[in-house]
Amino acid sequence: MKITELKVTVVKQELRKPFWNSIITTRSKGQSRLSICTDDGIEGTTLCSGGVCRNLGTLREKLIGEDPMRIAHLWQKLYMGGTRKPVAKGEFIPVISAADNALWDLKGKVLGQPVWKLLGGVQDRLWAYAAGGYYEEGKGIRELCEEMETYVSQGFTAVKMKVGWPGAGLRKDAERVRAVRGAIGEDVALMVDANNAWDAHTAIRFGRMMEDCDPYWYEEPVQADDLDGSSRVADALDVPISSGENEFTRWGFRDLIQRGGVAIVQADPNTCGGISEWMKIAAMASAHHLPMSPHGQGMLGSVVVAAVENGLVVENYLRNFSTDIMAGPEFKDGYVIMGESPGLGIEWNEELIKREGETF
Repeated sequence: MKITELKVTVVKQELRKPFWNSIITTRSKGQSRLSICTDDGIEGTTLCSGGVCRNLGTLREKLIGEDPMRIAHLWQKLYMGGTRKPVAKGEFIPVISAADNALWDLKGKVLGQPVWKLLGGVQDRLWAYAAGGYYEEGKGIRELCEEMETYVSQGFTAVKMKVGWPGAGLRKDAERVRAVRGAIGEDVALMVDANNAWDAHTAIRFGRMMEDCDPYWYEEPVQADDLDGSSRVADALDVPISSGENEFTRWGFRDLIQRGGVAIVQADPNTCGGISEWMKIAAMASAHHLPMSPHGQGMLGSVVVAAVENGLVVENYLRNFSTDIMAGPEFKDGYVIMGESPGLGIEWNEELIKREGETF
């Protein structure tokens, strides 16, 4: 079997209303799908970043004609293959991630097995949380609480909200956290995400302001490269610090973990180097007795969490339109139930993709 072609299909949709976290405002939402085709007629597909389109020529040069079953060989060829310096950060790492993930989907289809089983198959029922709680025009504390209560009514036993927007301020954000805790009750886990909003001093100050609300974790309180600051926050608070969605490769996570600034590792398989690299990071985290909770859409996150013994919980973006273009495992009573579909188990809405997508 040989790789014969790579294609990227981009689907864009406008949002009815912009929303934002502490640093980024989202006005439109798009998703891209990478397809790796073979001479046997089997395709591997996955979500991918916009950088894949910009680097599609390089991917084709590296992968066409290769045996798609040699995934580790192809990862190394992409990383070290003579067209770039071996830099362990930057836009090309998510490009490698997409190729790696699509290759795993292809391999699962060739073997007739779900990837979560091929990788280890430790868990088949995964705790899940609903990620939301963004800032919006006209969205006050009452509307925020109603949103979180809706997630709980849908069966989620864990929810996540945003903090850190300068327009809110520390006291207002602490009030928001306190109100959500009151709305969802004490038995629902509440994750609090600052999206790299603060320096260590401010992050500690805010952490102490909300600590009595019993947050399940405090996500990315400082900038992604402030490893010492993250360690300071972790040392100062009893709340576990989660981080890693903006980190790349096993080498970046080696430093993050060894500096002691993370208690819950959030490597994103779409960003960190793909499923292959995610598994190496998970093994490193396991050696330090740390759980894995991948950032990103739950379709892919569920595959890797199910594969390992230190997989903790799966993130779900219910307001992200990507749930319109694809579907994944069953969700029931707060848990994702893993299925038996070969590959990554993603079911694509081909009608929508054909109608609104553009292929390169």
